Amino acid sequence: MKILAIESSCDETAAAVVEDGRKVLSSVVASQVDIHALYGGVVPEIASRAHTEAICGVVSEAIKKAGLETKELDAIAVTYAPGLIGALLTGLSFAKGLAYSTGLPLIPVHHIRGHVAANYLAFEELKPPFVALVVSGGHTSLLRVNSYTDYETVGVTRDDAAGEAFDKAARVLGLPYPGGAAMDRLAHLGNKKAFKFTVSHVDGAPCDFSFSGLKTAVINLVHNEEARGHVMDDSLRADVAASFTEAAVKTVCRGVEGLYAEGEALPLVLAGGVAANSHLRVALSSFAETRGVKLFMPPLSLCGDNAAMIASQAYYEALAGKKATLDLNAYACMEA
Repeated sequence: MKILAIESSCDETAAAVVEDGRKVLSSVVASQVDIHALYGGVVPEIASRAHTEAICGVVSEAIKKAGLETKELDAIAVTYAPGLIGALLTGLSFAKGLAYSTGLPLIPVHHIRGHVAANYLAFEELKPPFVALVVSGGHTSLLRVNSYTDYETVGVTRDDAAGEAFDKAARVLGLPYPGGAAMDRLAHLGNKKAFKFTVSHVDGAPCDFSFSGLKTAVINLVHNEEARGHVMDDSLRADVAASFTEAAVKTVCRGVEGLYAEGEALPLVLAGGVAANSHLRVALSSFAETRGVKLFMPPLSLCGDNAAMIASQAYYEALAGKKATLDLNAYACMEA
């Protein structure tokens, strides 16, 4: 089954063709980084307009690179939730129009499930059940994946997502957008014990996460240092980045440790944009080795938003009989 997928939940316009959920025939991503860098973050209205400008060319290129014609496709898949509503609607509207004009079935895909499915493209042996840790700019979730289409929420963030905290910390440190990657590099140069940030926990919910306090703490720290007349030179920035990263990674790992402390024995799958963070990957590798847990981490090329992961999940949604009608709507928020 050859599925063309469209992903436009945030600031990447992406299209891909994947065969039988595992074989990538093409994957095209049009990034908006240069546009949003001018504002230090994603501007939803600008993102929607950029999707509108890019989507036709991106989809055409994905089909061409796959060496196919539209009539050779078996289905159209699209991200319909969660994400920036205007951005989602752009991709969804295009996908519905394409499905209508070609007569191909339309398969709706949840963005978080897509991130998890990125691992199916990298690891042929990976099959449910397993535990998925999704860490991205808008989501931090711990999920039990009972089957390809049966998800159970185990833990979620109570406030900000990990990726958002990284981006805000990077911004207050004066780092370029996107902040997550810049923070990752800078943290390697600093002393992670230079500043003590609290590793948060949620009372009564050991698998849940909280990052708003950590985000506020780093903002206050930088402002206080500047108020004292301390120059935020490269060395001080590196120390703040390293200390912040240490606390953020420990916060993520605490949620995972909370689950496995209860006797969980399933493999652990990492997913999402923050899955590219080198400090998090090292920490989870160490945890998995110590606990004897099998760990799957996607290659860096599949951590960020892309349409290949959406096409992969769409294959399993299709096998489960999930198909949308043309009145399908987009949703800014929705559990996996």
